[in-house]
Amino acid sequence: KEEYDFVTNYMNSTSLQSLIQTKLTEEESELASKFVSKLETIEQLRAENKTLKEYQILYTTAQKQLETLKDFFVNVEFPQNNSIIELVKVLSYISYDDFTKVWLDKEPENDKIFGLISDNYAAGIALNRNDKLVGLLNGNKDCSYAVFLGEGKFPGILTSSDTKDEVQIKYIPFWANIKKGDEVITSGMDNIFFEGLKVGRITEIIDLPDMKIAKVKPYANVLQKKFFYTYKPISNVEINEVKKEEKKATSN
Repeated sequence: KEEYDFVTNYMNSTSLQSLIQTKLTEEESELASKFVSKLETIEQLRAENKTLKEYQILYTTAQKQLETLKDFFVNVEFPQNNSIIELVKVLSYISYDDFTKVWLDKEPENDKIFGLISDNYAAGIALNRNDKLVGLLNGNKDCSYAVFLGEGKFPGILTSSDTKDEVQIKYIPFWANIKKGDEVITSGMDNIFFEGLKVGRITEIIDLPDMKIAKVKPYANVLQKKFFYTYKPISNVEINEVKKEEKKATSN
């Protein structure tokens, strides 16, 4: 109570300097010293509290990213062939009216088209647009790659569909023996994916005079992903070049 009354009596002082210069009794001087010490302690605690809140935000953000990665790595399998597979992060949508086109956190390679993989399923393609890597996900009008349909592995080309949750396969031979429920896989014939990566299942077949069109429900839920794998097949020549570069770097 005495401390509070003393502080109240001097609240109208123009500054702490004028307060110190005021003629004080020994008791008042001690109270002033305690008050200043408490102010310094309060400021120190505020600063520490601010720092702790910032660390908490960083920790929470890192924890969420780790949980995302943990979910992403479930059931991931890699092909037993010559290829380069890299984990890439989705940076943002390119346009808010099209969620199937995204910027990816990876340097593009001239005109090379990468396959995008998610949860061990085909998810789309990635290519160079103005020296930035763009992800065109399943359902995008510019996303297409070669596939096989059914047990007979009948060829076709995956494209977008008018239906939001589906894609369609065009240019299927009119004689192809396919049916609803057949599985669709990548063929690898376009050098974008390897053969056998699962795409989805046929939901509808449209018969035309010169070809068949199949509507497909994809396995990959691409619109909710923050990470993808890029797939790039490499030749034996490229492998030998990489080994030479590694050997040269080691010798240096």
